[in-house]
Amino acid sequence: MNLSTEAAPHFRTTNTTRKIMIDVLISLIPAVIASTWIFGFRALFIMLFSMVFAEMLDFSIVRFIRKQKDHIPDFSASVTGLLLGMNLSLAVNWWQIMLGVVIAIILAKQVFGGLGQNFFNPALVGRAFMLISFPTAMTTWYVPFYYQNPDIVTSASVLGIISEEGMSTVLQNYTYWDMFIGTIPGSIGEVSALALIIGFIYLVIKGRIKLMIPVSYIGTVLIFSSVFYMVDPTKFGTPLFHLLAGGLILGALFMATDMVTSPMTKMGQLVFGVGAGILTMIIRFFGSYPEGVSFSILIMNAFVPLIDDWLKPKIYGTTKGEIKHA
Repeated sequence: MNLSTEAAPHFRTTNTTRKIMIDVLISLIPAVIASTWIFGFRALFIMLFSMVFAEMLDFSIVRFIRKQKDHIPDFSASVTGLLLGMNLSLAVNWWQIMLGVVIAIILAKQVFGGLGQNFFNPALVGRAFMLISFPTAMTTWYVPFYYQNPDIVTSASVLGIISEEGMSTVLQNYTYWDMFIGTIPGSIGEVSALALIIGFIYLVIKGRIKLMIPVSYIGTVLIFSSVFYMVDPTKFGTPLFHLLAGGLILGALFMATDMVTSPMTKMGQLVFGVGAGILTMIIRFFGSYPEGVSFSILIMNAFVPLIDDWLKPKIYGTTKGEIKHA
């Protein structure tokens, strides 16, 4: 029998990658249901198509290119595909979804060696590629329940409205309750903060989530937006608005907390969350693109090795100088 030794540390646990990924998929079910209710079965098709194709592609690469004949899917690719699908607009075509999945699974994951070796969140890499390659489709937002009212199909997102017309125009069209339950234009799976929070609570109960990252990320956004709101409330919007608008909840709770592409230590996670929060608001307030969640997380992903090296715990019995020269 051939035995392989993985990297340290070695300890016995009942947790497996498969169990963790299944829990993540379960936690996303409320958002999938809410998205289907709000945007119709086309939304469900996009999410499921992205998820299934991602799993098939990942399985094919590992089984036939990497020659791991005993490979059994761990559903990490399904999580990537589903999260990518939730970050898309209803206007994307099936072949655009396939290209996004190819970039996410091959370029962002398998090129680096597969699960656990990637530096960037694969779903966000796929989304960034699609946003750059297909900007029209990726920024065409369908209004909630458009399938019930064919006279009104597309509209600007709430972040687009505030950047062009100000906070007063946003509140003339949508309430905070609309933003909380998800009856606003936006990416398929990001609109319902309520559904995402329900799923997040499940992950917290199961012990699958790093609380420091979402708390520091969201807290930084609230502090940053509060300061600018006091400067000009008509232009920058309320802190609650920036909490509920766009992909902040989805990004902070499910994307930034990715175990592979986030720091290992609590202090590192704090730095990661604060950095992502600051970058998100800088892009929202001063960038040409009204949303900054995806790019902020990807930028902070690039800093994770440095953060881990900078904030690694001191080995008992050594000095700081000895650690630097180790």
